[in-house]
Amino acid sequence: MTALLLPRIDQTHDAANASGALQPIRTEREVMQDGGIDFTVRWVSSLERKDSDRLSAALRRDPDFDPFLPPDPALTVGPLGDGHLAVLNKFPVIARHLLIVTRDFVSQTLPLDIADFTALAKVMSELGGLGFYNGGTEAGASQRHKHLQWIPEAARGAKLSMFTARLPNDLPLGSTTVRDDLPWRHCFVRIPTDVGCDAAEFGAALHAAFIRACGALDLACDRDPMPPYNLLTGGGWLVVIPRSREHCEKISVNALGFAGGLFVPRPELIDTVRAIGPLKLLTSVGFAR
Repeated sequence: MTALLLPRIDQTHDAANASGALQPIRTEREVMQDGGIDFTVRWVSSLERKDSDRLSAALRRDPDFDPFLPPDPALTVGPLGDGHLAVLNKFPVIARHLLIVTRDFVSQTLPLDIADFTALAKVMSELGGLGFYNGGTEAGASQRHKHLQWIPEAARGAKLSMFTARLPNDLPLGSTTVRDDLPWRHCFVRIPTDVGCDAAEFGAALHAAFIRACGALDLACDRDPMPPYNLLTGGGWLVVIPRSREHCEKISVNALGFAGGLFVPRPELIDTVRAIGPLKLLTSVGFAR
């Protein structure tokens, strides 16, 4: 299916949008710089009441309800191997936001395995973009059913390249490094470039990088539940960030925060982000170095 993945995503998107199965949340955004990094802060426009209603619906979903067992057929793009499905996010803030879900229930707190990474690799080897994972509630996970996520590369918004631009590109594959000016605990691992890779080989490389990063951070990845963490990958890098809590001053942070993408439910919280500073905010939900 992956050779036709992008057209299938767009076909599913257009049909689900027309039927109302897809309920995108339109946002306004502001860019604020901190430490030489551009952070994009999004919020729901106060002019769009239906988008506020959609956000409220997304936030108040029954925690015991599993939207992926089975996923809505109108949002299902198709299989990614035997154990995973590609499903559109019902309430996307970013267009083409894809969820990579296990067909059967698996806890979001279980370690990611090679099958999970191979499913993600099937997407990224064709489309590039940004893959990410919220490992547990404290890391921003909103569902208990295991799911990785993917968004396309965008000119503005969350981009891992803003954080990897100062890393040494001549590191051998599998090498670990940190960015000295980032104040939270993290570990980057050099991986193959995604687009054009064999999906099985790329999935194995992602899995090996995950194990290596967890080892460097003393993050146990052989138990359930794993300690909470975020993972992001794209552009030849994978990074893992241990998490201490989900919120800072009523602002929930998921993996996209560590790619420069923050979301606040109310516009007045933009001033809170500005007052704290994005770097300090992210450090407060991770662990200071």
